[in-house]
Amino acid sequence: MVASSKHLPAEERRVVTVETVVELAGEQNPSEITTEAIAKRMGLTQGALFRHFPNKDAILQAVMEWVSERLLARIEKAVHAKPSPMAALESMFMAHVDFITEHPGIPRMLFGELQRSEKTAPKRMAQSLLRRYGECLDRLFEQGKTCGELDTKLDNEAAVTLFIGTIQGLVMQSLIAGDVNHMRRNAPKVFAIYQRGIRSAS
Repeated sequence: MVASSKHLPAEERRVVTVETVVELAGEQNPSEITTEAIAKRMGLTQGALFRHFPNKDAILQAVMEWVSERLLARIEKAVHAKPSPMAALESMFMAHVDFITEHPGIPRMLFGELQRSEKTAPKRMAQSLLRRYGECLDRLFEQGKTCGELDTKLDNEAAVTLFIGTIQGLVMQSLIAGDVNHMRRNAPKVFAIYQRGIRSAS
């Protein structure tokens, strides 16, 4: 990346910058990532970096856009053409876990942005991602109720919260264990318990 990032077109340079930040976030506290560290990893000067991003917040906003686009695209692909809503939910759950396993710095960045008291652009994007994610889940829950797979009395809002919270719990356990694969190993067993809670009894 360092050798090839010096002579890239502007848009490619922006993408490489975002990928560099995601990579660094997997190695250290995201709040401690400086523009100097980003530029150094890319083999650039800070001046060259600032030709594409006016400040660090602009870089973080681009990172959130990158995360949102790729995670939602991964989920859409996972859900598409599954034989049933429950199968789609499981596929979505595992796709999300795989995405985080591949990019362990992302949850650190998301947690960091959501904890900030001010209404920054990256924080608004993180909130938008969670909202769109929840809307996708809500549609699957309604489809599951209609076809008789899910309990018709299921509280969709609570089920969305639990679905996302379950993944967040796996992430936290993985961070505590210092082993990103901890999440992937436990995800199928954890989803099986979640599934039993929302499935129709009939």
